[in-house]
Amino acid sequence: MTTQNAPILNVFTVDVEDYFQVGSFADRIDPQTWDQYESRVVANTRRTLRLLEDHGVRGTFFILGWVADRFPDLVREIHDAGHELGCHSFWHQLIYKMTPDEFREDLLMACKAVEETTGERVVTFRAPSFSITEKSLWALDILIEEGFKFDSSIFPVYHDTYGIPGAERFPHRIGKNGSSLWEFPPTVHQIGRFNIPVAGGGYFRLYPARLSIHWLRRINQQNKQPFVFYIHPWELDPDQPRLAAKLKSRFRHYQNLGSTERKLNRLLKAFQFTTMSEAIAASAKANSDSVTSPADLQRIPLSNS
Repeated sequence: MTTQNAPILNVFTVDVEDYFQVGSFADRIDPQTWDQYESRVVANTRRTLRLLEDHGVRGTFFILGWVADRFPDLVREIHDAGHELGCHSFWHQLIYKMTPDEFREDLLMACKAVEETTGERVVTFRAPSFSITEKSLWALDILIEEGFKFDSSIFPVYHDTYGIPGAERFPHRIGKNGSSLWEFPPTVHQIGRFNIPVAGGGYFRLYPARLSIHWLRRINQQNKQPFVFYIHPWELDPDQPRLAAKLKSRFRHYQNLGSTERKLNRLLKAFQFTTMSEAIAASAKANSDSVTSPADLQRIPLSNS
């Protein structure tokens, strides 16, 4: 349990991808055609960076390798602003539709795109569309084998494309052969036996800001645990091009885009946020759990080998 007067440090995360790369349009848009679309990820990510700077918040940015490869200056801007860099795959494909070899190849290609820009090791991961499910738990073994220290991919909810409903709700260690990985699940609020997703994204755009803040505050105050929040840069862009898709996909993607920034300002004023590695270290220390210092896990120089 955390000490009574110590503020809980929550995690603010950004999945850096463009509007045409999301799972909602994956059945209509081939990744090999991404270059044909107007890119808005640089301007939208800069808008996100300005918002965080206004509130004095540092967070963790999970960067799509495709974006890092084409816009290395953007990666440097995020890094130079003091944020933690994570990997969000290269091609934004569902992991449970990949083979282990395909996943590893995509993972390493994405990390290379980020690491070559900053010269520092990437040790934090989030799966596209939270696609580490019961069918793809083998991906955690690969993450551990490749030296990752943090993951935020296992959503403890029922959903048509992701989720493990019975998964642990709060940060915990996952070990293999003497090595371990911290899993920080996207946040849910528990009502009876049901987990209500309240981690951000489309849920944040759907709920009134007051309700999201209320549920997240209960995580801090009643559960005495940090929460993780996520957003995409395109969610701050109500003027983005409208793409043809199924009604459900259009609803999930375009709902309430015009109110996202206003809601985010309220959220950022209501809680204390930091990076994933720092929040896990603070939580582990408060719970008398041993964990490597964030300074040792962030900004790890690449070897010359």
